[in-house]
Amino acid sequence: FRLALIQLHVSAVKSDNLQRACGLVREASAKGAKLVALPECFNSPYGTQYFKEYAEKIPGESTQKLSEVAKECSIYLIGGSIPEEDGGKLYNTCTVFGPDGALLAKHRKVHLFDINVPGKIQFKESETLSPGNSFSMFDTPYCRVGLGICYDMRFAEMAQIYGQKGCQLLIYPGAFNMTTGPAHWELLQRGRAVDNQLYVATVSPARDEKASYVAWGHSTVVNPWGEVIAKAGAEETVVYTDIDLKKLAEIRQQIPILSQKRCDLYGVEMKK
Repeated sequence: FRLALIQLHVSAVKSDNLQRACGLVREASAKGAKLVALPECFNSPYGTQYFKEYAEKIPGESTQKLSEVAKECSIYLIGGSIPEEDGGKLYNTCTVFGPDGALLAKHRKVHLFDINVPGKIQFKESETLSPGNSFSMFDTPYCRVGLGICYDMRFAEMAQIYGQKGCQLLIYPGAFNMTTGPAHWELLQRGRAVDNQLYVATVSPARDEKASYVAWGHSTVVNPWGEVIAKAGAEETVVYTDIDLKKLAEIRQQIPILSQKRCDLYGVEMKK
């Protein structure tokens, strides 16, 4: 099946972001994509100073538009993420809609991006955001898909749980920056893919050098062999790739690590 990653140029005008995103979703659908994914914070600038201003309830304006375009195009739509307000708390939340427009999954970013690299970048999502507390998966006629958002990708245990639960594709809307992007963006995706013998896709906003937080871009798809099979540059674009589940099955047969794990010695388990 064909997967499309929309590396969207995000502006400060929410309505423009929504209109542009929906237009690119339609374009991707017209080119045969069955699963389409948007980037992290696709409807607003990324930054702790923006989350409260742009936050919405779910359902709300942005998710209603996603539901409508998913139904119109009869696709599975991974709605990147938006700042969500619920019960007085803010979350970084990804919604997924099916071909009938129904909400299939809602993933709140589990691991908050609190880092300090002296002289390069300091950022603390926990100043404004609360963490999610659950894994998020959804089923399609093609395969089961696991969701994470950006910093979630650094935690190998999360990907391992998804693999144990039968996911064959992991999708991470994310916005790595100009420090962590060149260092770890592709490395982490390849690691998650080869460790768990599954496909990993990441969807970044396009790079905006004038933004207060500059995203690395380079939306990417990695196959279960650890090979990069599709990758964007820094500019706004749509990345297409065909996900070959037969290849995934062959790799798992050739190097059967999943059946060779020493569960008598170690294990990773889901607690919730």
